[in-house]
Amino acid sequence: RAKQWYQRRVRGRTKRMEKAKAVAPRPVAGLLRPVVHCQTIRYNARVRAGRGFTLDELKAAGINKKQALSIGIAVDHRRKNRSQESLQANVLRLKEYKSRLILFPRKASKPKKGDSTQAEIDVATQLTGPVLPIKQTWSDTTARAITDEEKKQSAFQTMRMYRANVRLVGVREKRAKEAAEDDGLGVKKKKK
Repeated sequence: RAKQWYQRRVRGRTKRMEKAKAVAPRPVAGLLRPVVHCQTIRYNARVRAGRGFTLDELKAAGINKKQALSIGIAVDHRRKNRSQESLQANVLRLKEYKSRLILFPRKASKPKKGDSTQAEIDVATQLTGPVLPIKQTWSDTTARAITDEEKKQSAFQTMRMYRANVRLVGVREKRAKEAAEDDGLGVKKKKK
């Protein structure tokens, strides 16, 4: 029998359904991923899912790195936290995930500390969508009138003065040192 064009789609769908059954009751989407900013100036206002949480984020959330992998949290030991805001955002994400998590005991007859109760396990369903979906947050900036104080200031002049001050630091230090060595009459003391 000849293969039809739509059979690839059917095969993909059945594979996804088989995978969902195999990983049940874990989420179909896989591990929980951190919120990271995209690269380059053009895209860095956007956020996306990263590879894994840093060890600092896990420590702040009170999760062991080996335990993290066992409860469905991705870990990336190479990533660094370059801002306190992103660290706090991901720690909150981890804490929210941990509060929603229903942890099945390895042995139903002997549940350990931290495992969910039987009532929670009975109502547990498999999550089909993404785990804690990432939402884009845009800063709500509105137009306003320019104040008189802002009109008086010149950004160009401010930058120019800053550059001049940086450039002339050494010369000014030298002059100040020479002025301190003078005896007040404008005559330099001779070095012995």
